[in-house]
Amino acid sequence: MPGSIILFLVSFGCGIFFFSIGVYAKKLQKPMWFWSGSEVKASQITDVKKYNRENGIMWQLYSLWFFSAGLANFLNAFFSVALLVLGCTAGIVILVFSYNRILKKYKVN
Repeated sequence: MPGSIILFLVSFGCGIFFFSIGVYAKKLQKPMWFWSGSEVKASQITDVKKYNRENGIMWQLYSLWFFSAGLANFLNAFFSVALLVLGCTAGIVILVFSYNRILKKYKVN
């Protein structure tokens, strides 16, 4: 039982973290970056507000992996761990592809 509570807290903590990144991205005035250390300049983006909104939605959707894993933990621990593994592997790949799609959509040609 203590392991279930810890898994729930860690999963929800990660979910809250990624959801918060999404909220931050939506409110940011300059373009939101994706990679650590990289920066997207406003002159490179056609519509910063829409770009940040889509970026924020992307991060908030990514947080669903972790919220789902936390809730699934009370039903089935194996399923919960499977969701975490998928979120940390396939979820990251989906995140990268989604970001590249958003960047391509709003990048100045």
